[in-house]
Amino acid sequence: MSEADTTTPAGVPSFAPVPTSATEAQVISRPSLSYWQDAWRRLKANRRALISLWIVVGLLLFTVFGPFVWRVDPDDQDLDQISKPPGPGRIATVATPFEPWAGVRDASGRTPDTSASADRLLAPAELAVVGEANTQAVRLSWRPDQTAPGASGWRVYRNLYDPAPDRALGLPVGEILNPAETGFEDRLDLEPRRYFYSVLPLDAWGAESSDYITLPVDVKRVITAEEAVAKGLANDALDLAPGDSVELAFHPLGTDYLGRDMLARLMHGARVSLFIGIVASFVYVAFGILYGAAAGFVGGRVDQLLMRFADFVVALPFLLFMILFRILFGVESGDSGIAPMLVAMVLLSWPATARLVRGQILQIREEGYVGAARLLGARSAWLVMRHMIPNTMGVILVTLTFAVPSAIFTEAFLSFIGMGVAPPTPSWGSMCNEGLKTMLTTPHELIAPALFISITVLAFNLLGDGLRDALDARMRATE
Repeated sequence: MSEADTTTPAGVPSFAPVPTSATEAQVISRPSLSYWQDAWRRLKANRRALISLWIVVGLLLFTVFGPFVWRVDPDDQDLDQISKPPGPGRIATVATPFEPWAGVRDASGRTPDTSASADRLLAPAELAVVGEANTQAVRLSWRPDQTAPGASGWRVYRNLYDPAPDRALGLPVGEILNPAETGFEDRLDLEPRRYFYSVLPLDAWGAESSDYITLPVDVKRVITAEEAVAKGLANDALDLAPGDSVELAFHPLGTDYLGRDMLARLMHGARVSLFIGIVASFVYVAFGILYGAAAGFVGGRVDQLLMRFADFVVALPFLLFMILFRILFGVESGDSGIAPMLVAMVLLSWPATARLVRGQILQIREEGYVGAARLLGARSAWLVMRHMIPNTMGVILVTLTFAVPSAIFTEAFLSFIGMGVAPPTPSWGSMCNEGLKTMLTTPHELIAPALFISITVLAFNLLGDGLRDALDARMRATE
């Protein structure tokens, strides 16, 4: 029989070995990876989790190194830019210092008709701006209607919108009881924008006429040379002349209702919010790990007693204990409540972690390597710290990534309702509370901190989902 024959005399196939070299026989098709290397490989394959990880890293860099790059005091007020939305730097025109105004008087010598009712009075025939309308002052003058009875006074209103559709005149900024005075100077919180001024006459009883006249006025931003030097916008007042332009301070994310830089407050607020979220989570997760490990390792009646106490802690109302801790710590209205908030979170949030770790320990203590360690004389503390807890690190990391956003959201909620971090200490929750007051006119004061809270919570949650999938050994077996 030749070597080419592939069958035996009995007709049974002959399986000859395939000739291979010694090096080819030693090649491994898939490299051997440790548990953590394989977990990192699968985490990188999860695009959402990887993006969330970089977002978390970026938030930490924003929190730690941001204030060293953007060196603006979060409590400094820029009174020239109050509630300004995000945008480039603003320009102000140099003007002469403010000088008192003598006003305008009616030269016709008309006297008020005390018998005239408000419905017989007509609005002034003419309303005009005297001089330049700027952020120092807006000066108005008007001429009474000669065809109507003389008014006994005037009332001036200011609005941000045209009052014509529904007669919404806005804010009453002045009332003149002398009918001969037909001028008014407005200096109340003027901003560089368009205002609508309305003037209407009053009768002898102070009742308003239904007839009024409205004038739109565009206010120009101005600053004096001395103010520019005091705010560091110029080196010498002699270098500035009326009409020159000065660039005001730059606020990338705008300012709040007190003129404070939003970017600086978001950076310092992140330190408070992330500090509470991360520190509180690490502390109560660590306590839950030790508590659950002890309960699961000991077992029996001790385990039942410890778990019933954990159930009791779960049933405690968080807000009630938050109020009690504020009273215990002597926190007054307006004081920062960081300490009682941390204590309340640590004392009331650990049972969930304890339950998860206890379940893992109950499974691990039945493993063969734990029994072998017992036979070799390993002490209980060594078994728990060296073998059991390290084998629950997957569950612990996932629990931690879900605990951090929960703590951040709890801090934001408590600060929002006024029981957490109190102004002027910035935190994302307290900034949302402040921004709610001006939400309709300046929404950026609410959107910016709310957006940071949402991104942070979403990033940690997606990262937790990715870690749960990456650290699950059962998923490794199915690949």
